[in-house]
Amino acid sequence: MIDQPLDLDAVRAFVRIAELGSFTRAAEALQTTQAAISLKLKRLEGRVGCRLVERTPRHVELSPQGATFLPRARELLAAHDRALAGFAATRQRLTLGISDHVAGPELPALIARMNAQDPQLLIEVRIGSSGELLQRYDRRELDAVLARMHAGRGDGELLAEEQMGWFAAPLWQPRAGEPLPLVTLAEPCGVRALAGQLLDTAGLPWTEVFVGGGVAAVTAAVMAGLGVAALAPRMLPLGAVDMGARLGLPALPRLPVLLHTRAREGRPRDALGALAAAFRSAVRG
Repeated sequence: MIDQPLDLDAVRAFVRIAELGSFTRAAEALQTTQAAISLKLKRLEGRVGCRLVERTPRHVELSPQGATFLPRARELLAAHDRALAGFAATRQRLTLGISDHVAGPELPALIARMNAQDPQLLIEVRIGSSGELLQRYDRRELDAVLARMHAGRGDGELLAEEQMGWFAAPLWQPRAGEPLPLVTLAEPCGVRALAGQLLDTAGLPWTEVFVGGGVAAVTAAVMAGLGVAALAPRMLPLGAVDMGARLGLPALPRLPVLLHTRAREGRPRDALGALAAAFRSAVRG
């Protein structure tokens, strides 16, 4: 029998641990320390009288009691948020730009995580090139931008670094004596510019054979066998092959992904914290 009310902060910490499978990532999402997350969980387990999370050196897993408690914990937090939303005069809005080179197959999960953090927050998402989105951010048309590092900028919170590669379809073969057929995103695209510069510096002839309006179009052209594209591996379906070493192409660098935002506190910042933690989790695998 629980004779005192549950601490909602502790319940929220438990839910984040369960969703992200990590004390460290839960701490990142809630903008606190791993020690604070551990203390909140310990207090919650003391209140409910059982262990909710099983800790192992490699994994964090829910106990049977924790798995039973998780949907109830989510319901409790949702009821709390609905109660507070009744006092809100207007619905807060967060306008987020995400680079097409960053918004991979994880995008639905990232948006879902932000919505789970704050169902009452109206989230607008704009997809585009990093350069275009950062210009809109500087004009204050966007509240935040998730983008690859852009030349000339030193701001932004580093979320991850991704190794890029020269990818082609499994059965694709270059034609002897012809320039490297390149599949790219439309300008302006920093990755496109970088790929061209590296090939030029290496003295390797190349030609664009397909220009896509989005990464989905680029990956479709790659898997259709049109040519080679400079992309992060997670953007491509299973089976795509990195042709860099085989063709003697110049090594592509690890490119940082950064979160640019003016939101320093409140509900938008909390939602962005959940996004950042979910993105780090997705990229780390």
